[in-house]
Amino acid sequence: MSTELRRLRNYINGEFRDAADGRTTEVVNPATGEAYATAPLSGAADVDAAMEAAAAAFPAWRDTTPAERQKALLKIADAFEERAEDLIAAEVENTGKPVGLTRSEEIPPMVDQIRFFAGAARLLEGRSAGEYMEGMTSIIRREPVGVCAQVAPWNYPMMMAVWKFAPAIAAGNTVVLKPSDTTPASTALMADIIGSILPKGVFNVVCGDRDTGRLMVEHDTPAMASITGSVRAGMSVAESASKDLKRVHLELGGKAPVVVFEDTDIAKAVEDISVAGFFNAGQDCTAATRVLVQESVHDEFVAALAKAAAETKTGQPDDEDVLYGPLNNPNQLTQVSGFIERLPAHAKVEAGGQRVGDKGYFYAATVVSGLKQDDEIIQNEVFGPVITVQSFTDEDQAVEWANGVDYALASSVWTKDHARAMRMSKRLDFGCVWINTHIPLVAEMPHGGFKKSGYGKDLSAYGFEDYTRIKHVMTSLGE
Repeated sequence: MSTELRRLRNYINGEFRDAADGRTTEVVNPATGEAYATAPLSGAADVDAAMEAAAAAFPAWRDTTPAERQKALLKIADAFEERAEDLIAAEVENTGKPVGLTRSEEIPPMVDQIRFFAGAARLLEGRSAGEYMEGMTSIIRREPVGVCAQVAPWNYPMMMAVWKFAPAIAAGNTVVLKPSDTTPASTALMADIIGSILPKGVFNVVCGDRDTGRLMVEHDTPAMASITGSVRAGMSVAESASKDLKRVHLELGGKAPVVVFEDTDIAKAVEDISVAGFFNAGQDCTAATRVLVQESVHDEFVAALAKAAAETKTGQPDDEDVLYGPLNNPNQLTQVSGFIERLPAHAKVEAGGQRVGDKGYFYAATVVSGLKQDDEIIQNEVFGPVITVQSFTDEDQAVEWANGVDYALASSVWTKDHARAMRMSKRLDFGCVWINTHIPLVAEMPHGGFKKSGYGKDLSAYGFEDYTRIKHVMTSLGE
């Protein structure tokens, strides 16, 4: 006897709708490998409708005062807190993440980030008005860009949705947001909550696959396209947006170096790095997955990290002892497994290296040593619970290897030497450098990278400004 699947729907112009042509796709819980819902597989008619709604809502939302936008966002934050358990349940079905960690590590920062952008709505800064030419007064206006097409990823569906819509709406834009085709459930619930607070058309959700996302980016209406995803997806978005010169915001992959010097407290570093590498099954573009250890402490570090990995548990969402849940989908399981299966002969699997169980997409916490700088697993993003370890001789070699990848999102340095930490923070070519820690984020500080990790910033006043445009107004003082 088959169980009827729950039906998720698009949210367009203040109402929930099926795809215009009725197409759907099954949504699978990665902890079980079983479908639990269907979601619209949206096409051109659905994207047109959402863009039309967002465009129609834009003039009125643009003209609201910052105080009004702040008030609306604060109501959304309060509503998310009140509906936290519903959001957690939806996100756990989406991702298979541990319930307790979703409650403690995702809901509080999400709510805080919305409240931050609510405050930022009233703190737009710019050059002061003045007479920069005789007889003329110049004024700077900072305005919303318009309709924003936004695509969120599957690794943090709820939180990344917040990173998209909160700054855009705070700045006076309207939004068409597409969640990943594998994780639409929590975004659909967000639409239900937000829809009771914002005017219709300000926030719209369109479910679908990569073709749906392409239709959104290529659409004539949006002034800006924002995506968090893979480098391949980002390059595709940039190419599509270039055809009509849309503004583009890209937060893409990462391959964060974790540089451990010999004067570090090894036990403490291993404890923190293992959590930062394995949390969320390593499905984090800032994860501590590429460790560079000074040769004098390399063997000690590897032994301790392998022990920590062996003690790290993955399992079902309701198991309170697990650090992380499954990989998100079978393709991701195949990708992670493939990296391990293709390891060169000189590499050594110190811990893990295999799938866990035959139900769901779980993979063991894995440590690989003996690697060279040009190895595939060093150069490419695994996006799984896999930490690689390399041995370096001195600071210059550590910098060369740390910077010697195409990604430039995040990094960390572990040392008791303050001067060395400052030198490394200058020399490391990454959008974030943590010192004696790895992965903490705060709403006030920017998140974003260089090189193939993309451009533009999430969070902070910098992320807020990305959703605005600057206009110069000059007026004559003459009669």
